Amino acid sequence: MTPAQVHIAWKAGREIALIDLREEAEFAVAHPLFAACLPLSRLEIGLFDLVPRSETMIVLYDDDTGLIERARTKLNSWGYCNVEFLEGDLAAWRAAGLELFADVNSPSKAFGELVEQRRETPHVAATDLQSLISEQANIVILDARRFDEYQTMSIPGAVSVPGAELVLRAETLAPDPSTDIIVNCAARTRSIIGTQSLINAGIPNRVMALRNGTIGWTLEGRSLQTDQDRQYVEISAEAAARAAERARSVAYRTGVRHLSYRDLVGLEEPTRTLYRFDVRTEQEYLEGHPPGFRLVPGGQLVQETDMVAPIRGARILLFDDRAVRADMTASWLAQMGWQCFVLDDVPPEVLEDGMSHPIGPPTPDCIEITISALSEADRSSMLLLDLASSRSHARYHVPGARFGMRSRLAEDLPSSDCQKTLVLISPDDRLARYVAAELAESKHRKVVVLKGGTEAWRAAGHLLEAGLVDPISPAQDVYQRPYEGRDNPREQMEGYLNWEYGLVAQLERDGSHGFFVV
Repeated sequence: MTPAQVHIAWKAGREIALIDLREEAEFAVAHPLFAACLPLSRLEIGLFDLVPRSETMIVLYDDDTGLIERARTKLNSWGYCNVEFLEGDLAAWRAAGLELFADVNSPSKAFGELVEQRRETPHVAATDLQSLISEQANIVILDARRFDEYQTMSIPGAVSVPGAELVLRAETLAPDPSTDIIVNCAARTRSIIGTQSLINAGIPNRVMALRNGTIGWTLEGRSLQTDQDRQYVEISAEAAARAAERARSVAYRTGVRHLSYRDLVGLEEPTRTLYRFDVRTEQEYLEGHPPGFRLVPGGQLVQETDMVAPIRGARILLFDDRAVRADMTASWLAQMGWQCFVLDDVPPEVLEDGMSHPIGPPTPDCIEITISALSEADRSSMLLLDLASSRSHARYHVPGARFGMRSRLAEDLPSSDCQKTLVLISPDDRLARYVAAELAESKHRKVVVLKGGTEAWRAAGHLLEAGLVDPISPAQDVYQRPYEGRDNPREQMEGYLNWEYGLVAQLERDGSHGFFVV
């Protein structure tokens, strides 16, 4: 398919998945607006959930790095029958004069900037917020990020209220209408969407976004807190009912429809993709969710549509037994051009508990080593290779394991260690099994897989290591986000904000987005 044909498909609302096969760090340099980063090195992990219908039009591209044929062979072997490649790759996209976007989650971030411009979302500068804190003014600060992000760094006094929870919890957190509500995230998007959610829902309090989030706070030379645990509390049935009424009104204005469980048969069509997401908390999901629904808390779904729903033009069905989080999430997704539905009246007897397991191609048979065997083994004759992302590896890994990128193993595996047994480790052992099968065909060395992976090692109570020490491959798989962590260079943070400020102009030049703002 030519770049123009892909662009027209977006404008026409046809189902199409444009898949970038490069690693995330390369993807973040430049990509088309609705491209999804699904590296060839991890294609088996999650693909069947992300592209559940084998007849979906899939268009593959790289940047002239030779990945396409390998990916197409895999997809065809898994039953995907409508796989094309982007004619001319990114060079042709550039030559056609079409826009290329940087960073990750570009559609959501561009949409957030459009919302602020169209609605003139009110904000407060870091200096002014510091004054309000110092004066002990009548305010509450609500952090709209995931709880783990909040714990990494937070505004002094802020309470963790991930985005989809804001409309549900705001009345309880700020029962006095004269209390000002300040919403923050790490930079801009989730604070803008969170603030505008409360305004759209008719919360009586004055609501403002912290301009530029924790980045803006840091650039002003102010200190952030770490390891905080302030979280929202449970709410009354009356408060939940009022929140549900507010949220339903917002969803109605954006064209969101509610369906009962018995209506699902009529919604499902063999020629249309229907994503099913549970937008509640992880604990609620574990206690019971409708079959076939994946857990994606609402605030993250709006922020990361490109990562969890790569088929532009697909339908989205959301579940929340309180409806508020689903209605507010759906209201934003609808404005981003998705056809959205909210599921009601799910019979308790059909609910499934526990975490859903990703669907994927069959895992190959391989030689295994158990957790106990590895813990007792003489590792001098072994080379432990961790195939998790460099970010996950740095967080924790089996002691002695070295980070390696699947896409670079042919170049990076040290020939001096070829006599050692290669122990492959991945989070749940699935990726390790796929890689073991490949290495068994191409490498003359003994290869084994740690049964259950890093998570099984952790569950068994064994010690873990942190950090990125003596990696086999350079950590080029993950884009280092300028808004995460506490020690980003000032010029990177300023550059990131300047990029966000320019996104509305990019959307206008691109012309394919179909966004609207109520």
